[in-house]
Amino acid sequence: MKNLSLALAILLISIVAPCMAAEKGIPAAVAAGKAAVKTVNIYPTAVLPFQERNAGVKDRGTQISDILFAFLSTNPDLVLVDRADMQKVLEEHEINLSGMVNSSQATQVGQLTGARILITGSVVDTGKSVYLMAKIIGTETSRVLGESIKGNAGDDLGMLTEKLAEKISALIARGTDELVAKEVRTEDRIAALSEKLGTAARPKVHIHVTEHHVGEFTIDPAAETELTLFCRGTGFTVQDKKSGDAAKADILIQGEGFSEFAMRRGNLVSVKARLEVKAVDRLSGNVIAVDRQTAVVVDLTEQIAGKAALQQAAATIAERMLPKLLRK
Repeated sequence: MKNLSLALAILLISIVAPCMAAEKGIPAAVAAGKAAVKTVNIYPTAVLPFQERNAGVKDRGTQISDILFAFLSTNPDLVLVDRADMQKVLEEHEINLSGMVNSSQATQVGQLTGARILITGSVVDTGKSVYLMAKIIGTETSRVLGESIKGNAGDDLGMLTEKLAEKISALIARGTDELVAKEVRTEDRIAALSEKLGTAARPKVHIHVTEHHVGEFTIDPAAETELTLFCRGTGFTVQDKKSGDAAKADILIQGEGFSEFAMRRGNLVSVKARLEVKAVDRLSGNVIAVDRQTAVVVDLTEQIAGKAALQQAAATIAERMLPKLLRK
């Protein structure tokens, strides 16, 4: 019976969609294809421990974040940053985060882990009631949104956290424009950077960035290509790495990058990349600028996601570094 109902529904869509398209002057085949495709944006998200506000909720903060992580991991619009990996990164950079995390810390965590959204909060037990209060922070926009749930002191913590997870998922779906920075075309980023650089003289640069994807052979240098694109697009003269003579360059831009598999959800693959770049004055050997960037990209293939992550990291570094290379 279910199969029959499904078949009838599909038949109805195949008949109605082309007819509606014909009325609007849209080719039937195109309309039918659009009716079957749904675009989904994926947001790398990190869940941090909840702060325990009083003695009555001792050890509940960690439990809530664990349960919340489990529930949110079923949301197809979110890719959760691996908690062990995130904790390792935070410990290496001596960052201790809790429900009191502020906007500047959120931005730093986003840069280090690739998370575009942070979820943290606190839990309070008043004796009669329990309050779970969540903060949803956009690491790119520093925007903070909030959700909360109230229960009785004896209520099951898992059930309360599940309800909170549902409210958080709905809030993220409604507030993504506030939490996540809008995607900007490469052409627009280069144009904005060029305007920022003004008419100052551009030095001649030689770019050499090595990169690899952990466990696989790297075919093309995505980060180096992106840096070259931004340099040329903003008026810098770039020496070709193979045929150009590095000795003729004013500044040597050198770097190393790597990407590696993070996780898989269905047909989507999440890859994390890190890029480190420095600019050196060729004659004096002095380091003019140094920068690093972490990026996370979700795609259908691991190789493309890895390249895109390195490309994204290189573009961000270029925007920060190139202004430092101008001749005074």
